Amino acid sequence: MTSTLERPTRSAPAPAGARQPRRIGFGQRRSAWDLKFSPYLYISPFFILFAITGLFPIAYTAVISFMDWDLVRNSGHFIGFDQYAWVLSQPKFWVALRNTFSIFLLSSVPQLILAIFIAAMLDQNIRAKTFWRMSVLIPYVMAPVAVALIFSNMFGDQYGVVNTTLQNLGLPAVPWHSDALASHVAIATMVNFRWTGYNTLILLAAMQAIPREFYEAATVDGAGKVRQFFSITLPSLKPTLIFVIITSTIGGLQIFDEPRMYDQYGTGGADNQWLTVTLWLYNIGWGEWNFGRAAALAWILFLIILVIGAINMLVTRSLVRDEGGRDQRSRRERRAQARAAQQRLEADAARLSTPTKEARR
Repeated sequence: MTSTLERPTRSAPAPAGARQPRRIGFGQRRSAWDLKFSPYLYISPFFILFAITGLFPIAYTAVISFMDWDLVRNSGHFIGFDQYAWVLSQPKFWVALRNTFSIFLLSSVPQLILAIFIAAMLDQNIRAKTFWRMSVLIPYVMAPVAVALIFSNMFGDQYGVVNTTLQNLGLPAVPWHSDALASHVAIATMVNFRWTGYNTLILLAAMQAIPREFYEAATVDGAGKVRQFFSITLPSLKPTLIFVIITSTIGGLQIFDEPRMYDQYGTGGADNQWLTVTLWLYNIGWGEWNFGRAAALAWILFLIILVIGAINMLVTRSLVRDEGGRDQRSRRERRAQARAAQQRLEADAARLSTPTKEARR
């Protein structure tokens, strides 16, 4: 006896309760594309503008730095690293670099200490908080040229306010324009006047973000204001302090307005007493009309800033890890710990469900 099996002509109906595959329409796809690409579309104008006004000039300056540029023909011929070698072989470059770092140190260190002190005072419960907090920002909104003109007259060698006051007190006058260190102090004073209030507000915002429970617990434990400042406030300000230090460093390396307006000639002094890198760059480009050398000097300065920025990133990362803000475990360790936690949860769920089944039986 034989039997023949026939293939069913119709497929078996889907069991009741089975989910049918959902068909995605064009509207839903468009919504998905909107959610996926809209953020990039909204931020694209900034990056397009930055590419035109930022990246293209940087790249074009790099091209010019390898050429002997002819301003009449608006073209040049390739000469390799000759412009860089010329810049690095000039004693003026090293004098300008020394002056730049000297002014930076004289301005950043007192400025940072003063900004922390003012921010700590503004963080206290004082009257007219808004008025005092806005007042420290007034020097920042003043024009740099106006600040430089006022302070250059104050630090005049013969009729300046500072030297007149010193002579009235029986002290000798300071050669603010002929002595290198004195000129650096005068220029650093201008920088401190403009930027101390700006850094104060940044540090004040960071101080206000510190949880007040820390101070209340320290007060209960008997810690005074000074102990709270050094044990709670300063450690909590580490990332903000690094940010302020690095931005001050970049600004100090690019300082131009104050030394340019310190005297009527704007060349950095007769003996290059206060000549900075950017001021020398300006003199080469727009005084000697040698764009190839100016471009090479600009790229050397750009590389110096990049090196300091890299140091900033490394220091900042180490500080964040030290504060426990990031998980120091490796990715493999985190995954293993997550799997173990999931297994424990499943085991607990199975153990809890077992008595319920037995009770139903």
